Parts: sequence; structure tokens; C-alpha cells
Amino acid sequence: MISSERFSRIKQLLSLRQPDLTVLMDNVNKPHNLSAVIRSCDAVGIETVHAVSTDTVIKNRQRAARGSNKWVTLVLHENIENAYAALRKQGMQILVAHYTDEAVNFRAIDYSKPTAVVMGAELFGPSESSVSQADHFIYVPMQGMVESLNVSVAAAVILFEAQRQRLEAGLYNRPRFPKEYMKKRLFELAYPSVSKKMAEKQRPYPELDSEGKIVRN
Repeated sequence: MISSERFSRIKQLLSLRQPDLTVLMDNVNKPHNLSAVIRSCDAVGIETVHAVSTDTVIKNRQRAARGSNKWVTLVLHENIENAYAALRKQGMQILVAHYTDEAVNFRAIDYSKPTAVVMGAELFGPSESSVSQADHFIYVPMQGMVESLNVSVAAAVILFEAQRQRLEAGLYNRPRFPKEYMKKRLFELAYPSVSKKMAEKQRPYPELDSEGKIVRN
């Protein structure tokens, strides 16, 4: 049984989620970086994170990360083309964190628009496929000797700028998801083990009252 306080906290969390802001991790392979990026996504209200890998080892690490945080959904794609197609279907502008002649300061972007931020591998950066299909390139200005930030740190810097802009635009002021999705997701977060069993049996979730208790028919 869930406490009414925890149930209220989960409801508040869902009311702040941003369905049209996400991150795509392109071959990000270190477990601590995967986890750190997901934590930053949760912190700014991202509901769904995407990842793609060309390496089996990285895929396994991404699958492990998918199960490590129940608050954020991690969707794995077979390749960049599939991932970009899914994001474009949602009307998102695709920003690749990559320094080129065309790149702009990350603060110059309008993040109140539906946005996907692509973060590349720690050592090699984004893949050629990511770069060739990007809408815009962004970079974090540096004033020191280092040429780049750790991928999870760079993701956090960019995402908190997106959060700042979205707060100013009032995008956190009301729930952004349809009511049916909110009800479904609320039950899954409030009763994870129960919802998993019911999903396996393809049974509909029961109703919840205002305090999070299951309504018995």
C-alpha cells in the first residue's frame, strides 16, 4: 500500500513531466555516464530518454541502465535512423552537441519548442549518422584549457538551460500528458510490481482513489 504523501509526490512529478523534451544517447557507453544523464533528465522533468548503440557491450549497458531508474523510461533503438524517425514523428527539432563551424552557443536555441538533444560517445563524440541528419549543432563555450566537458556534465548544463526557458514559458504550469496516460503511468509508478504482473496478464489497471488506494470493484 502506498502512503498518501508518496502518492501525491508521484502525481506532482507527472504533472511536471515534459513529453516534448528528450535526450538521445548515441553510443554513450560508460555506466556512470548513462546513469548520470538519466538522473539529469529526471531532474528537469523528462519522461522518456532514447539511446542507440552499434556495439553489443554498450547495448547491454544501456539495457542495464533502462532497469536502474523507474522514474524515467529509456527507449532503445537499433540505429540512429530509427531513433531520428521516432523523434521527428513527434515534431522534435534535433540538436546534436558537436562543435562545428555551424554550431551555435547552446543558450541561443529555443528549447520551448519540441526538442531532442543528441549526446555522443565520451571519446569519439556523435556518430556520422547523427551529425549528417542533425537540424542544428550546439556547443558549450569553454574559457579554460579543457576542450570539452564530460558527456553527462554537458548534458546537464544543456538540459538545465532548457528547463530555465521552459519555466519562463510556463510549460511546467500544467500537466502536459493526456489524462489516460497520466492514469496509466500513475498506477505503474505507485504500484510497480502489481502493474508489471497485470501487464504480463494483459489485464487493465484498476482505478485509484484520491489517496492512491486501489478501488475494489
